[in-house]
Amino acid sequence: MNEIFMLSASQLTAGFRQRALSPVEVMCAVLDRVTKLDPVVNAICALDEDGAMSAAGEAERRWMRGEPCGPLDGVPVSVKDLVAVAGLPTRHGSWTASPERENADAPAVARLRRAGAIPYGKTTTSEFGNKIVTDCPLTGATRNPWDTRRSPGGSSGGSAVAVALGMGPLSLATDGGGSIRIPACWSGVVGFKPTFGLVPAGSATSWTALSTLGPMARSVRDAALMLDAMTHERMGGSSVRGAWRGYAGTLDDSIAGLSIAYCAAPAGTSVVSDIADCVEREARIFPTLGARLVETEVAPLADFYQDGRMHSIQWSVFFAQRVRHMEEADRPLLDPDLRALAEAGAQVDTATLADALFARHALTTAMAAFFEHYDLLLTPTFHCGPPPVTGLQANLRQAPVLTAWCNQAGLPAISVPCGFAGDLPVGLQIIGPRGSDALVLRAARAYELARGNFPAPAGELQLPGDMGIAA
Repeated sequence: MNEIFMLSASQLTAGFRQRALSPVEVMCAVLDRVTKLDPVVNAICALDEDGAMSAAGEAERRWMRGEPCGPLDGVPVSVKDLVAVAGLPTRHGSWTASPERENADAPAVARLRRAGAIPYGKTTTSEFGNKIVTDCPLTGATRNPWDTRRSPGGSSGGSAVAVALGMGPLSLATDGGGSIRIPACWSGVVGFKPTFGLVPAGSATSWTALSTLGPMARSVRDAALMLDAMTHERMGGSSVRGAWRGYAGTLDDSIAGLSIAYCAAPAGTSVVSDIADCVEREARIFPTLGARLVETEVAPLADFYQDGRMHSIQWSVFFAQRVRHMEEADRPLLDPDLRALAEAGAQVDTATLADALFARHALTTAMAAFFEHYDLLLTPTFHCGPPPVTGLQANLRQAPVLTAWCNQAGLPAISVPCGFAGDLPVGLQIIGPRGSDALVLRAARAYELARGNFPAPAGELQLPGDMGIAA
C-alpha cells in the first residue's frame, strides 16, 4: 500500500468511510511531509497547523458518526498564495502585499471548505504570478521535485511540487497563460485550466481578465472531484443525487467516436525532439480507445497568435496598471522581472492594446469554428524541459506559445503526464471548446487509464546548492 501522504483524495475518503484511515492521521502525515521536504523544495510559504488539525479532528468525528459534510471531508488541500484563505495572509509572493491574515476565504476556497476539504497552507508563486517559473523576492526559488537543480515551472510551481511530493493530494492554483499546466507538465502531475469563469474567482484573483482558478492533483479523478466541489454548491445535498453526475461522475464514459485533432507544433513552435516523440507516441493511444485521431495544423494560431504578441501586450499592460496603483516607495521592492514587465506595459499605446484585444476576439471566434470540426485538440504542454532554478533565460520570457492562447480564447485545457524526456516528465495537453470541461476531463481520464500509473518523484531529496546546469 502507498504511504498515507501519497494516497489520492478518493482513496482517502474511501478509507475514512471504512474507518481504515483517520483525517487526523492523514493531516499529521501531510504536515510531517512538509517538515521533511519543504526545506529542500520551498513549495509551502505559510501554514495553519493548528487550524488544520482542529478541522481534521472535526472531520474525523463526522466520519465516525457516518455524517461527512461533503465529498472531500477531511482531505488536505493547499492553496496558491494569490488566493485568499481565512486565517492566513495573502502575500502574492511580494514584499509589497499586506502580511495581515485574511478574514474570509476566496469564493472557491469557501466552496472547497463546505465540501469538507481542509485548506492547511499556502503555496509559493512568482510575484503576482508574473512568469513561468516560481521565484520571487519574498519567498525565494522553488525547486523541481524530479531534479532540484531545475525549476518546477510557474507561476503555480509551489502547488505542483506540493502535490507531486505528497504534501496533500490537491492544490488550488491559478492559470493566466499556462501557470497551472506548465508546472504540472514539468513536475509530473495533473493540472486543469477550466473554461474561463467556471470556477468563481472573486475580483482580486481575476484582475488580468486572463487568469482562472483550477485544480492540481496526482490524478484526473481527483482534479474532477475538486472541480465538482468548486462549481456546484449543493453537490453534497440529497436533492441533487441522481440528478447531477458532475465532472467526476462522467469520467468513465467512453470517448469512442470522438474526432480528436493532433498538432505536434502549433504556430510553428520548435518542440525538443524527445518531447515531441513522447507526445506523438502517447497521442497514438487515443485511436485504441475508439477515437479518430487527425493530425492537422491549427490555422487560427498561425493567423492570429503573432508570436505571442497578443498575450504579451495584454499581460504587460495589466501589470503596468497594477504597479501604477502601488505606492512609489513599494516599487523598488518588486522583482526586477516584474518591474521590467510593467515598464514594457507602460509603453504600450492605446491602438496597440486595442489591436491585441481585437486579435483575442478573432482568435476566440476562429477557434470556435475549428472546434466545429473536432471535439478536442492534443498538443505538447511545453516545447522544452524546465530551466535551471537560478534564472529564466531570455527565450522563455515571452508568452508560452503552447498554453497562453487557451487563456486568450477562454478554453478548458489539461496537462497530463505522458512520459519522460530523459529523467524529467513530459505533459500531454488536451484542449476543448468553451464549456467542454467534462469532455476534456473524460478524455484525460481515458488516456490516464490506458497509460497506467505514473511514478512519483523520489522522496529523498537533497539540496544541490545554487550550481548552474546546462539549459
